[in-house]
Amino acid sequence: MGLSHAVPTAATVCVIGAGLSGLATAHALAARGIDFACLEKSPDVGGIWRRPGAGERGPAYASLHLNTAKQLTGYSDFPMPDELPLYPRHSDVAAYLRAFAEWAGLLPRIELRTEVVSVRQDADGGWTVVSRDAHGEVTERRFEHVIVASGHNTVAALPDSLPPGSGSFAGTILHSMDYGDGSDFAGQRVVVVGMGASGVDIATDLSRHAEQTVLSVRRGLHIVPKQLFGMSVDLIADASWFNDMPFDERRHFVEQALFVARGKLSDYGLPEPDHPVFSSAVTISDEILSRIRHGGVIPRPAIASLDGSTVTFTDGTTVEADAIVYCTGFRMAFPFLPAGCPADPRQGAVELYKRVVAPDRPGLHFVGLIRPVGSITRLVEAQAQWVARIVDGDVALPSADVMRKEISTYLSGIEERYGRSEGSSIQVDVGPYLRELRELQDA
Repeated sequence: MGLSHAVPTAATVCVIGAGLSGLATAHALAARGIDFACLEKSPDVGGIWRRPGAGERGPAYASLHLNTAKQLTGYSDFPMPDELPLYPRHSDVAAYLRAFAEWAGLLPRIELRTEVVSVRQDADGGWTVVSRDAHGEVTERRFEHVIVASGHNTVAALPDSLPPGSGSFAGTILHSMDYGDGSDFAGQRVVVVGMGASGVDIATDLSRHAEQTVLSVRRGLHIVPKQLFGMSVDLIADASWFNDMPFDERRHFVEQALFVARGKLSDYGLPEPDHPVFSSAVTISDEILSRIRHGGVIPRPAIASLDGSTVTFTDGTTVEADAIVYCTGFRMAFPFLPAGCPADPRQGAVELYKRVVAPDRPGLHFVGLIRPVGSITRLVEAQAQWVARIVDGDVALPSADVMRKEISTYLSGIEERYGRSEGSSIQVDVGPYLRELRELQDA
């Protein structure tokens, strides 16, 4: 490893991450002529959409496609190409993000293969960022602001305890982050655990290659097709006629539309959700219910135990399996930040003013640390533009007490609707949150 050394920098802002959120942030800063350095630990821009190279881990499995319409997922200043389908595959999205970085002139300011090791606040209110490049050389730089835009799909989340007998399982146990292509499991018997986005995607993909694909589901989630009434669901959610409805009417409309489109989930052998729509994350999929009806995917409840190659479920049924793929999501991790920061997972809920500003850490901001039902791009662009105004001195933030009060009010509403947890605390409704951000822009 190279020796640590300090490098003077004229940049006032350090942007961490060059995925969708980091590029939007860099573009907003560049548009205002603000000096910045963007640090990205991967070999290229693109974040989770870039297919991992040899030796890398990452969630961009081969069958990954957008779940949101390209019109709402592309940047406002640089729309996705007309020739792309409505829901492009991951490689198309990765190529689009790189094309955006080139078009916006951002690449000279992005330091690839540069991992942020630590971020600490100095006595004078500035920030010291320590990074390490591909050669192991450690660099220390000072900035006035740090914008964390590295996303929250970072650390693979396995169950707190694997089922009894996991140590005796004769096959392979892996997380979706390490899943590449269904063809890797040709002729095998595979159990997929989890019914979130990656779970249904991977089960669907496997069903075309594996000898047998079982989907193990502990808790029911609402499965929403990508399209209703011939329209992409996020375009419906963006329509004024939908947003003008009171919340209860919107919920009723969606529940009725889902019943017409697919009937009851219990008719497919899946557990019914124990909560109404919009009270938890939904799963977007056009294919999983069809694959179940065609026998390509077999639904089962949670795994009770493992014994050699035998998987026993909580209903007493068993299957023989060669592999288990845990599609149990990700945990937020910002190991480079000081303990006690607002996005520290050990605190449970993420506590950020307007989901962006750390009230007790002046100069520390987050872009993209949100979980919308729908496309995140417009929200990220609005967050980035607001942060750029803060950095530029056009926006005066309220006192820390006022910011903490706003956070408390927001989290109380979240707890009433979703429960209070790390994941639920970053949930936002696209329409209302976008209006809120635009009002901040106009203030």
